[in-house]
Amino acid sequence: MNLRLTFSHLSRFIALSLGLILGLATAVRAQLELVPLGPNLEVSGNVSHDNVAPNARLQAIALPFFDDFSTAASTRPDPQLWVPGSGVYINNTLTTNHPSINIATFDGLKADGVPYNFISEQAQGDSDTLTSQPINLAGLVAGDSLYLSFYTQPKGLGELPDRADTFRLEFLNQKGDWIAVWKRGGGDPDTTFQRTFLPISDPGFLHANFQFRFRAFGRSSGAFDTWHLDYIYLNKNRSISDRFIKDIAVRKPLTPLFKRYTAMPFKHYFANPAAETADSVRTDIVNLFNNFNFTSFTFTITNLLSGKEIQRYQEPVSQIIAAQQTQLKSVPVKPLTKPDTGQRMLLRYKFDLLTTDDQNPTIPTVNLRRNDTISATTELSDYYAYDDGSAEFGVRMNQRLGRTVVRFITKTPDTLGGMRMALVPIRKDVSDQGFTIQVYSNRNGRPDQVLYQKSVPVQYGTARNEYTTYEFNEGVAVTDTFYVGWLQISAEGLAVGFDRNSSLGTSELFSNLSTEWALNTDLQGSVMVRPFFGGKATGIITSAEPLPTLQVQVFPNPTNGLIRWDNSAIRQIDVISLQGNKVKTIQPADGQHEASIAELPDGLYILRLTDGVRVVSQKILLKK
Repeated sequence: MNLRLTFSHLSRFIALSLGLILGLATAVRAQLELVPLGPNLEVSGNVSHDNVAPNARLQAIALPFFDDFSTAASTRPDPQLWVPGSGVYINNTLTTNHPSINIATFDGLKADGVPYNFISEQAQGDSDTLTSQPINLAGLVAGDSLYLSFYTQPKGLGELPDRADTFRLEFLNQKGDWIAVWKRGGGDPDTTFQRTFLPISDPGFLHANFQFRFRAFGRSSGAFDTWHLDYIYLNKNRSISDRFIKDIAVRKPLTPLFKRYTAMPFKHYFANPAAETADSVRTDIVNLFNNFNFTSFTFTITNLLSGKEIQRYQEPVSQIIAAQQTQLKSVPVKPLTKPDTGQRMLLRYKFDLLTTDDQNPTIPTVNLRRNDTISATTELSDYYAYDDGSAEFGVRMNQRLGRTVVRFITKTPDTLGGMRMALVPIRKDVSDQGFTIQVYSNRNGRPDQVLYQKSVPVQYGTARNEYTTYEFNEGVAVTDTFYVGWLQISAEGLAVGFDRNSSLGTSELFSNLSTEWALNTDLQGSVMVRPFFGGKATGIITSAEPLPTLQVQVFPNPTNGLIRWDNSAIRQIDVISLQGNKVKTIQPADGQHEASIAELPDGLYILRLTDGVRVVSQKILLKK
């Protein structure tokens, strides 16, 4: 009897150890992957790349022509300077070391947000094209020393163009032909913006309706090749040796106002404002001139709902900034004071750089104080967020039935009402495809029991970076740590926006394909998932109620190759060797209750069966 017990205990130990190994191995394989953004669903006019747009200006622009995109009121280029419908995306988040606030990004999507080729994923062709409005160069000659300068960078925080991809500049001559005058190839990442300085002396370009355009060539099925453009300046009387412009500019997005989140529920923040407020807000400035200068700044926080300025900081002494150097600026922040009325604050915090860029300007008629202000907006309302509201990539689970969750921690008990997700299209339109949103309790810093789940369809926003709201049918009470996320049902993965500028959510991301949750250690950034509160609780949850065990039996055992199971809810069966390798995956169709494993070698295997939430493992002996 003692010998029998010993073998029994040993078998149980081996089984438990094998289960742990299999769980860990599967958790590692349940990888999240970053994917380039696909189409957003903004509606705009069609693009004509080969002709002057019909809505071009009736009167040509006079020199100088200048745009650093700092005055853009939206994500579209200024229609007073550029022909509308370019597909180019104006932003301040896809690079980190641009010359001044805002850049123009060429990301492979048409003006209406659809890839230039949404049929063949490997298709190549011309994509985004930014065309200037007509510029009057009539009467100029080569001796007028006309130059065009600009800055470019491949990739940034987007996708690196391949070696065969190009970014080129074309001029429109007086015959109406577009002539390529400059190009840059992909393949090599560049961590800095490179400046180009081109003369325009060919008489064929010196006419009353001159135009220039920047054009990207590469993958035309989505944002697989990313180029960035900034600080474009065209004027006469420039010198090849005089490349510097007297300009000090802001550029990097402001860091969050809060310590752990970019946005918080109103009452959660005011439960302990000192613990939730960041010690400081930071950005950097850059001196584009080849001489030193002095600057100071003012920092303000304003509640846009009331119009009341609630904090102001003035840098006490002007600081020197060296020629062509950057300088970190840090602003102390005080905890906010709760307003007398209302349960929401819309906060704009702004950094105003005080310079003399408007005095003795390098560019006549252009006030370069235009790029001396940078701001950010956040709110205290009903939700938590780690992201800044802009997606540089999408993140998706690369396997069917994979689970992805984000951890949130609140010190204030409350009731979840739902979650908002920034779903982004990639490669294939999966709108209306089903998936499951989930809420988990916490145990030892890992997701534990499912508190709530609901099947919902994929719904894309109608504009770039727009969130879709999924309301819960019933409130979910939480007291401290909880997790929200999604279960991928189909093999075609859905993608959620991924913010690469905010690292607040990097260590809060978990994934799972079996029974073990893996903490993210690879992806630097924040998933754009926002739980919101205000739901009506059906009862107070004092502890997580475990789900019933998945009941299923596989037979016959041993088998000569055909296996059957008695539960129609089974969504996937993984066949695992004793070495811990997955050797076969079975995804039963509706009503399917049998499958063959006869192609595998004889031996003992572990079958891991799941209904998408629960998992059970069984041993089976294959003997043909």
